[in-house]
Amino acid sequence: MPNTDSFVSSTVAPTNVEALQQMITAEYESLPRQLKRVAAYMSQQSDRVMVDRISDIARQCEVHPSAIVRFSQRFGFKGFSEMQALFREAYTHKATPVQNYQQRIRRMIANKSQSAAGSDLARECISATRSGLDRLGEELDDQAFEKAVDLLVNAENIYVVGVRRSFAVAHYFVYNLQHTNKRIHLVSGLGGSYREQMRSVRANDLVVAISFTPYGKESQQCVRIAQHNQAKTLIITDSQLSPLAKRASALLLVNEGSAFAFRSLSATLCLCQALFIALAYRLEMKVDEMHEQVGFDD
Repeated sequence: MPNTDSFVSSTVAPTNVEALQQMITAEYESLPRQLKRVAAYMSQQSDRVMVDRISDIARQCEVHPSAIVRFSQRFGFKGFSEMQALFREAYTHKATPVQNYQQRIRRMIANKSQSAAGSDLARECISATRSGLDRLGEELDDQAFEKAVDLLVNAENIYVVGVRRSFAVAHYFVYNLQHTNKRIHLVSGLGGSYREQMRSVRANDLVVAISFTPYGKESQQCVRIAQHNQAKTLIITDSQLSPLAKRASALLLVNEGSAFAFRSLSATLCLCQALFIALAYRLEMKVDEMHEQVGFDD
């Protein structure tokens, strides 16, 4: 029996990162399990591929470095270095002092004779947060954002779910949304009651799910229930390859900066605040238009 892991594609290598990402998305379901891990990394951490070593990526994906080579060959490259060159060409303008500083911090940690000062660690976290916000600003899909606002405006009820680290964002978004006249529900799952809290979701409602790798099963369950009940879904996640993405009525992607294996939440919080502001603006415009039509005086 042939070893499918050693498969080398005859596919012509894409000429830019966008084309590569489209190929990865199209072929994701057919990839072997190890290569799916690499695909998810390439999608979620594309701004790091240009600086990470093959061993670093392999460790993050929990695969052998040879899997990174097989992945590169699968998409028409001779090896990882050739694929990495594509990312370097696309992201050269992003090679800021922040990335050099990150490398410096890693070297400091690796050198047992030195210890990083608390302020150095703080600056690394700040730099990671800034990089996530910068990337959000550069990659925000305007059409997808407007579609998301439309869903919020037209929903009779808005249900928001996020588990573990995403719960803080979900709670913050609910707090913001409660300043509108919309009926807002936080799906907290208190006592494991996710299914029970989702029972009242109907076709004219919207379920907002905030989920990042490894994608909480509870959030996935809530989205399936929403789809079963014919409700709309707004998915905020980190990749087109997210299992929630295929169930999205509207999809917003956000990739946080990471410091010492801890991902920030700042870009996601910023995105949710922007959604709230856009919603409040649209709702207030509706109120003003209604007042003008019925001739209300101040």
